[in-house]
Amino acid sequence: MPEFLGSAASDLANIGSMLSAAQAAAAAPTTSVLAAAEDEVSAAIAALFSGHGQTFQALSAQAATFHDQFVQTLSAGAGQYVSAEATNLASFAANPAQTAAQGLLDAVNAPFLAQTGRPLIGNGANAAPGSGANGGAGGWLLGNGGAGGSGAAGLNGGNGGAAGLIGTGGAGGAGGVNVGVGGQAGNGGIGGAGGLLWGNGGIGGAGGSSLAATPGIGGAGGTGGAGGLFGAGGAGGAGGLTGFGVPQGVGGAGGAGGTGGTLSGLVGAGGGHGGVGGAGPTGGAGGAGGNAGLLAGSGGAGGVGGFGAVADGGAGGAGGNGGLLMGGGGAGALGGAGSVTGGAGGNGGNAGMLSGLFGPGGGAGGAGGAGSVTGGAGGNGGGAGLLFGSGGSGGTGGFGIFGTGGAGDRGGQAGQLIGTGGAGGAGGEGLAVGGAGGNGGAAALIGTAGNGGNGGFGPVIGGNGLSGNTSPLQPVFNAVNAPVQAATGRPLIGNGANGATGTGENGGAGGWLLGDGGAGGSGAGATGGAGGAGGAAGLLGA
Repeated sequence: MPEFLGSAASDLANIGSMLSAAQAAAAAPTTSVLAAAEDEVSAAIAALFSGHGQTFQALSAQAATFHDQFVQTLSAGAGQYVSAEATNLASFAANPAQTAAQGLLDAVNAPFLAQTGRPLIGNGANAAPGSGANGGAGGWLLGNGGAGGSGAAGLNGGNGGAAGLIGTGGAGGAGGVNVGVGGQAGNGGIGGAGGLLWGNGGIGGAGGSSLAATPGIGGAGGTGGAGGLFGAGGAGGAGGLTGFGVPQGVGGAGGAGGTGGTLSGLVGAGGGHGGVGGAGPTGGAGGAGGNAGLLAGSGGAGGVGGFGAVADGGAGGAGGNGGLLMGGGGAGALGGAGSVTGGAGGNGGNAGMLSGLFGPGGGAGGAGGAGSVTGGAGGNGGGAGLLFGSGGSGGTGGFGIFGTGGAGDRGGQAGQLIGTGGAGGAGGEGLAVGGAGGNGGAAALIGTAGNGGNGGFGPVIGGNGLSGNTSPLQPVFNAVNAPVQAATGRPLIGNGANGATGTGENGGAGGWLLGDGGAGGSGAGATGGAGGAGGAAGLLGA
């Protein structure tokens, strides 16, 4: 750094010298302009230009003074920088505490390095770019894993190194770009595992891009590393891009999220998110979200599907499942937009067995991607816990820009004892035909079935989905609801009605005690009408 400051000061000094020489050369002809003739007008013009020249010379002198002061300050700063560096080095060398600490650490690590090739305390080494080598493992006791090296042309990236007892796994290396004839670009490396006790898994490496002149496939993103005992899974890597000029090319798939640690949910961690699918003539699929730990934690969200510039969009990734006992399912991801058909939305993940009693339920299904001809279908809502909880809502169908809207998908099933079924996804709007709405999820013993999704708006409106299977106690609910409905216009237990498609009606309110609010109706497409507001839930509901 000091040498750069000194060089800059020298360059500025040279520039100042050249400017001073140019100003001196221009002084005489610009400050003593001769009149073109002996008349008064010529004399006045000459005096005016001479005055401007004199003013310019005065300002130039002030600027030169400032320039010289700036160069002197910069030169002095460079000298002080050199002096400070020398002082710091001398201080460090003379500091016995620092020297002793480093020496002690080196002495402790030496036998471990000799016997295992891995220190007791310290980070693993990063692999060199372009090597595709794996990152080094972190110290046995404490240390992060090193990052994997990126792959050479068309080859896979290296895996991230594992952490020690405590530490974060190293990131996977990016896959190499494919610039040859067809084939697939390199895949991203897998993220390193988190520390055995505490630490998150490393993120997966991005897939390489395929830029070949013939049909190729983008590299897949690497899978995220598994979390430690109390750590979250790493996110999956993004899929590689593929050049749009070759119609048969396909974007790379996103990497799956890593699995959460066994007890990760106890500290708010869960499965890693899936990677985004790569864009291409046909979009790559998004990666699935990672499952949560054995006991608790939320599943990771799926990765968004890639854009299909010539053909179809990529499917959205599915959400990961919640922990075996507690934890909500991850949300399914949006399908990628496509020039022909939009990608399907990802399915929502299932919740843990007791998740509805202590937390969220099934994950929502992802919406379908927009398509020029046909919108993508929505994803299924995830199921609730075994006994308690609500199913996830089904995904909305994608917009059919010049054709048919995508179909909404079904809502997830409620827990067996208490809970509500997920609402079916609405059908996508279409310029020709609206998509069909999805069916609602089945109810619990004590709970309500999910409403069917509204059909999508269009010149031909799509059909509405059916409500889910009701509880065996529904006749009892009807008897209890009758007086409450008559007195308040709202049931005690039950869902609010959906607003009708194309009307902009508000959704109805759910039951006072238990019930989800109804979905608002879509606005009238011809007039650009606003959609209706969703209905309010009851004491328990969404």
